Amino acid sequence: MKYPAVAGLFALSLLAACAPMKTGSAEKAPLAAPCPDGVPTGARCLRGQDSEQALYLIVVPKDWNGVLVVHAHGGPALGAPEAARLDEDIKRWNIIPRAGYAWAASTFRQGGVAVRSAAEDTERVRRIFVEHVAQPKHTILHGQSWGGSVAAKTAEMVSAPGMKSPYDAVMLSSGVLGGGTRSYDFRLDLRVVYQALCHNHPKPEEPQYPLWMGLPEGSALTRGELNRRVDDCLGLRKAAAQRTAEQQRKVQTIVDVIHIPESSIAAHLAWGTWHFQDIVQKRTKGLNPFGNENVRYAGSPDDAALNASVLRYRADPEGVARFGADTDLSGNIGVPVLTVHAIHDPTAFVELESAFRESMTRSGQADHLVQTFTTDHEHSYLSDPVYPALLSSLLQWTQAGTKPTPQSVAAKCQELKASFGEGCRFVPDYRPPALSTRVTPRG
Repeated sequence: MKYPAVAGLFALSLLAACAPMKTGSAEKAPLAAPCPDGVPTGARCLRGQDSEQALYLIVVPKDWNGVLVVHAHGGPALGAPEAARLDEDIKRWNIIPRAGYAWAASTFRQGGVAVRSAAEDTERVRRIFVEHVAQPKHTILHGQSWGGSVAAKTAEMVSAPGMKSPYDAVMLSSGVLGGGTRSYDFRLDLRVVYQALCHNHPKPEEPQYPLWMGLPEGSALTRGELNRRVDDCLGLRKAAAQRTAEQQRKVQTIVDVIHIPESSIAAHLAWGTWHFQDIVQKRTKGLNPFGNENVRYAGSPDDAALNASVLRYRADPEGVARFGADTDLSGNIGVPVLTVHAIHDPTAFVELESAFRESMTRSGQADHLVQTFTTDHEHSYLSDPVYPALLSSLLQWTQAGTKPTPQSVAAKCQELKASFGEGCRFVPDYRPPALSTRVTPRG
């Protein structure tokens, strides 16, 4: 945890990390359903709603290889779960059933930044598959983006060393793997720097509030209105040459100080608005989990003026502990873990992989981790041959005991191009910098 915590608060986090996963009540069998767009011809699709009201989708390809991939989706989405989320996910990830793997995914029972409950929902859909569909020969847990955090948490809860793991291995792609109390610090930085430059979120005539809370409860602000405010100040919808000199100066200041591309400013600002609102109102009981009181911002035309003008906040240690108990990762995973991350990921910084390696090293599980990196500039999906290469490498690791290397994964991707097309852009020798080189540590 990034802030000093009293013994009682540390105990709260430790207790949550060690608590057993809820098993829930007996689950009803899924029902046969038409397959969504993108699912390979001949596949069998089943849908259902679990005992916690999460929706789920199961896809079994015609020529199933006997391996199940349990998928934890990214986001997190806000609001009630919707079946459309499952359809979107399998359309994006149809490479998995196309490569012969069965697929099971949950919407999660609730929206918002709730990692532990999403982990429980992820494990529940695996049990539904085993109870009502088939007993797979092997099971791989896959987490994408924020779902990488969910999958890692799931593995910590049911696949720690010494446990009889229901998963043979874990695949994490573009993962948000720094834990909640570190992964989102830069979004508070973005909020305060944006406000110092633009003064319109909130506007001067609107009720003022501490930016760490995202938005006050009951706020009627919409994403469209926020985008209009951002465009008024920064001109993000225009080409750089069409912006005013003042707009371009502000855009460049944010890019240089926060270390994000201009293409992702609006999205990160929105996440630092509504996701922060969800965190504070629903996860920390109104306490502040984010601080910047000792952060010095650098990279602007006038750093002294910028640092004098940004709002400063002190995190509440109990708020940090509550948020960390749900979202931080111990790295105590006793099965093989293989990750992939684009070096130029605009959404989840590649430096988060360094934080995750540190977590697994502290837990004594570094030998269970192999990390790979590509030259992509994407976050949500890299390319078709990448994921079968990762899955094949994981199965070789679990079945034959042959631990992959970044070089062997890159070679496997090249082998699979004939089946799945171009897109192998692995950089086997790349090692990401520490997260602290991109986001100033707190505390």
